[in-house]
Amino acid sequence: MTLEDKYPWGADDRTIGALLAARSARDPGAIYCRFGEERIAFGALQERVNRLANGLLALGIREGDRVPVMLPNHPDHMVAFLALATIGACQVPVNVHLRGAGLEYLLEHCEPRALIADRRYAEQLAPALQKAPIATVIWRGDGAGEGSHDFAAIAAHPDASAPPCSHDPDRILAIMYTSGTTGMPKGVPLTDRMLRVSARASRRLADVRPGDVMFLWEPLYHIGGCEVMILALMESVTIGLVERFSVSQFWSQIRGYGATHLHYLGGVLALLLKEPPRPEDADNPVRIAWGGGCPPTVWEAFAKRFGVAIRECYGMTEASSFTTQNLEGKVGSIGKPLPYFEVRVTDAAGVARGPGERGEIRVRERVPGLIMQGYFRDPAATAAALQEGWLRTGDLGWYDADGFFFYAGRTKDSIRRRGENIAAFEVERIIADHPEVAECAVIGVPNELADEDIKLFVRPKPNCRPDPAALLRWCEARMAAFQVPRYVAFVEALPKTATERLRKELLPREVAGCFDREARGRALRA
Repeated sequence: MTLEDKYPWGADDRTIGALLAARSARDPGAIYCRFGEERIAFGALQERVNRLANGLLALGIREGDRVPVMLPNHPDHMVAFLALATIGACQVPVNVHLRGAGLEYLLEHCEPRALIADRRYAEQLAPALQKAPIATVIWRGDGAGEGSHDFAAIAAHPDASAPPCSHDPDRILAIMYTSGTTGMPKGVPLTDRMLRVSARASRRLADVRPGDVMFLWEPLYHIGGCEVMILALMESVTIGLVERFSVSQFWSQIRGYGATHLHYLGGVLALLLKEPPRPEDADNPVRIAWGGGCPPTVWEAFAKRFGVAIRECYGMTEASSFTTQNLEGKVGSIGKPLPYFEVRVTDAAGVARGPGERGEIRVRERVPGLIMQGYFRDPAATAAALQEGWLRTGDLGWYDADGFFFYAGRTKDSIRRRGENIAAFEVERIIADHPEVAECAVIGVPNELADEDIKLFVRPKPNCRPDPAALLRWCEARMAAFQVPRYVAFVEALPKTATERLRKELLPREVAGCFDREARGRALRA
């Protein structure tokens, strides 16, 4: 067993705040982050973090206090993340698109000591703050207002000396709430060590080298954003930060930063691949695209067109972000388990299945402290997820005779039709290959037989108008009869999270106005 196997954090178990202090002392002029034309060196970053940390301490925010943070991708967000981590406060990253009952629940459930938020989200936050007032509210942008505090003023605190720094690697530094697509959001507590292990695992997956530039479009409230912020403290790399993912600006931003790495989730690579080919496509600085959710057809086409190596992985926030990694390049595979995790595929009762047999993916620690101990204040969800030392992921998968794992969709994202269980993931993967389809999604809708039919949502490629009947005939030649959708609806956009993950709970179940394959068949036979 190597040192990395036994101690995934390596020989250095310093906390995030201590890593920043050491790096800024060693390389004060090195660039930590670029944001547009702004360049932030480690010395300047440390000063900004110290001032904000001391300002937060002056407001009475202490180690262990929970502080929701609702900020856009911006250097101020990075400074807030690092300042809270330095003093050992527990930040609660908030999805900036969250609103209504979900936002109210999060702010009430975590019982915060303070809130840091951008003024642009004030309208979203107003109902929640009226329902559950927070003692200390810090607004970024356009001043503070009565009864609140101004982020800029706090960040300009006169004391730039190093504040007391948390040195407990097992202290909970963040509670990240799930999207809540199947119920109310669940809070995942993450220790300082779990966050650092996720950063080291990203370094391993992405084959990070000195001088690399990590392109960061993913929201900083997501664990993927957090691990890159921490990675840049550990390695001699620079972050190229943008506020949001943009298909039209993506490659110009990549070239502008000279980015050597791009991170992907869900359909990001497919969206980029759907853009019209350009002669300069392969003329880009990216060496590796790393992430999760890349179908085999996209994998091979993207690698060939853009000259980029694909590094696929699988993981959950509950288990320090990464569980398996594909370092060998086996197309379609999520790879093999990291050395500090044991991974099984089981039936519903937890009995292990063999090679080629599909089941639920479950994960167990080989090194203690890398899987959450339980969801925050949710014993029922904890009992369902953690059973006899195993984390039940709720994901389907299988592994081959060589030990490579493959992802096969969510256990709850299946459709029961004509006695068959249909994985939506498999249907979507095939239809996404249609030459006129930019994106697609399928869901189950109730029918008159107390069963389900498949409803297909399609976002066509620009200037394409697919014929629904022809599209379904195309499906018939490529999938089992019971997998072919009955209904087809064309849409201009699919609802997504900021990390480009599909939000199926927002897709309408109504079928009025949709193309109906069975009705069309009856009409043709009449």
